Amino acid sequence: MSTGTTTGTDAEVELAIGGMTCASCAARVEKKLNRMDGVTATVNYATEKAKVSYSGGVSVSDLVATVEATGYTAWEPAPPAEQTDVAPGTDELRPLRERLVTAVVLAVPVVAMAMIPALQFEYWQWLSLTLAAPVVTYAAWPFHKAAFTNARHGAATMDTLISVGVSAAFLWSLWALFFGTAGTPGMTHPFELTIQRTDGAGNIYLEAAAGVTAFILAGRYFEARAKRKAGAALRALLELGAKDVTVLRDGGREETVPVAELRAGDRFLVRPGEKIATDGTVVEGSSAVDASMLTGESVPVEVGSGDPVTGATINVGGRLVVRATRVGADTQLARMARLVEDAQNGKAAAQRLADRISAVFVPVVIALALGTLGFWLGNGVGLTAAFTAAVAVLVIACPCALGLATPTALMVGTGRGAQLGILIKGPEVLESTRRVDTVVLDKTGTVTTGRMTLLAVHTAEGTDEAEVLRLAGALEHSSEHPIARAVADGALEKLGALPTPEDFANVPGLGVQGVVEGHAVLVGRERLLADWAMRLPEGPARAGAAAEAAGRTAIAVAWDGEARAVLEVADAVKDTSAEAVGRLRALGLTPILLTGDNEAVARSVAREVGIEEVIAGVLPQDKVDVVKRLQAEGRSVAMVGDGVNDAAALAQADLGLAMGTGTDAAIEAGDLTLVRGDLRAAADAIRLARRTLGTIRSNLFWAFAYNVAALPLAAAGLLTPMIAGAAMAFSSVFVVGNSLRLRTFRTAG
Repeated sequence: MSTGTTTGTDAEVELAIGGMTCASCAARVEKKLNRMDGVTATVNYATEKAKVSYSGGVSVSDLVATVEATGYTAWEPAPPAEQTDVAPGTDELRPLRERLVTAVVLAVPVVAMAMIPALQFEYWQWLSLTLAAPVVTYAAWPFHKAAFTNARHGAATMDTLISVGVSAAFLWSLWALFFGTAGTPGMTHPFELTIQRTDGAGNIYLEAAAGVTAFILAGRYFEARAKRKAGAALRALLELGAKDVTVLRDGGREETVPVAELRAGDRFLVRPGEKIATDGTVVEGSSAVDASMLTGESVPVEVGSGDPVTGATINVGGRLVVRATRVGADTQLARMARLVEDAQNGKAAAQRLADRISAVFVPVVIALALGTLGFWLGNGVGLTAAFTAAVAVLVIACPCALGLATPTALMVGTGRGAQLGILIKGPEVLESTRRVDTVVLDKTGTVTTGRMTLLAVHTAEGTDEAEVLRLAGALEHSSEHPIARAVADGALEKLGALPTPEDFANVPGLGVQGVVEGHAVLVGRERLLADWAMRLPEGPARAGAAAEAAGRTAIAVAWDGEARAVLEVADAVKDTSAEAVGRLRALGLTPILLTGDNEAVARSVAREVGIEEVIAGVLPQDKVDVVKRLQAEGRSVAMVGDGVNDAAALAQADLGLAMGTGTDAAIEAGDLTLVRGDLRAAADAIRLARRTLGTIRSNLFWAFAYNVAALPLAAAGLLTPMIAGAAMAFSSVFVVGNSLRLRTFRTAG
């Protein structure tokens, strides 16, 4: 049964591709798939996967058959949430290691005898042949097998170059030993394989055949290990989820079942120290939840009845009963995994150029090797020197570095981002982060907490602040108004418990009134107090006026016929917002505060966080027009937001950063998703994206520069085949190793 997704008349599927050994292989598979009617495919050599869109009657089995007809294998991998090991190269590491050990153990004495005249005892050449034969046959067998398979399909890849080069060196040596002078007792073997050598067929190249095999196997092995490390972050992400869950059945009966059997609406138990099985809402209990593995935030979050929780986070406090809201592929963990995989499968524009070069690379190199052989023979330098240069050309060429440049950096960069709660949607996003010069920050929920908070208590002389909070908080606790909730929560936080009102009444538009601990209490606007012929004392009145002028809400408190205090309530600025704005400025970005609130509120928040440019009083539907206007001024705009009303602006911006604490619509519209609600993550995300882009560019520069420099040197006869093999192996390992440096990326905090 296909797991491909359908969009209109088109469907998408991800196929795992087996048997690819270099970027030329990926280019061939991609070319074959794209030749099918109604098929658009992208094949990634590093992840060993193909992302395919298809229509017009094409089925998944047709796609698999096309890949197999090209000489490779293909199958549909399990969905991300069900995978347990997504690392490329996992199965090949053991046999590859065995062949590498064999090659190294046998090749070292062969190379030593060829290089050190003192070791060249009588008939040493025959010992070299005995040791080199298993290397060229058993150890190099994967190269020969792949070359043969490709030849059957009328194609040539990197393995073709290696197989031909190694086989040519070995067969030449056999001919020299049996029919030339190389087998003569006492014959020395000077290690000078340049075009100046003209001593005919008396030389053997067993050390080149064995050494090249050992070097390239070493390169393949370390490349496979490095690719495994590159995918470690995604693999760790997929393994975060719980395996079993304790479901509460009718009557509270506990039953342990696999997580796959959990359904939306089920109530399940989470004991201290256990993982929360899936996304849900707490219906009973309170605790602290460690979400660091998903958000990168090290401080546990307090949760209680009615609070949402995320699957794979850890309950580090009390017992919780949770009602499942999202299960399987719909959970935040699964969505994060899909975003990371989609990003890793993407290709930057520069990588597409590298792919086009890889597609024609091998035939061009074979032609260059033949041209090198003919050129030196025509110039009379001798068959040995001409052959040496031709073999060096075959061995040193490396399209693999070109094919690995972008995907390995993306694998490591996006994986590291996932560990830090930063999700990068694809390589195109990286270019956007380099260009942006302006960052528009939505106020509510992005710079501020998005909920009303009790900021201050201004009391009359002789009035106890704790008493104000106890009486006002008790009365407001019976109201559902956002301002009332702010007062009640603030009082609870400071006092721990509140009394129960003996009488309560809501006064629409003005506040609340009632009886608490025998006191007649009023909490609300000054007009409510005026109706009872009460006026605020000078101190609280002045503080209330200042709060209103700053865009905050002032709430008067009175009891027993006397006005006692003013409570100051507002949508509080997040503790980290000012630091985040400073970091964004350090990245060369100009911050702009965007809000639908009035100018006074907006200016107050902007002053607190260090923003100079403010755009206030903007209706939700007009936010996208603000972004367009800034773009029309020649600015490259990044937008940070979290609400439904930010989605269009996020999509319009050159770079959209969605706060993961916000809505699904905002997250879907954004290019970068910040899983935690800390604005500092926006600066970290841009830093990580820019560093990943820089790594891709340095990889591509190295890959192109290596081939541009190495091929002429080999053709000029300035490199031995063995040194050429070592250089070729190093080029791929260098690119992957350079990408792995992204694992050391740290947030600025």
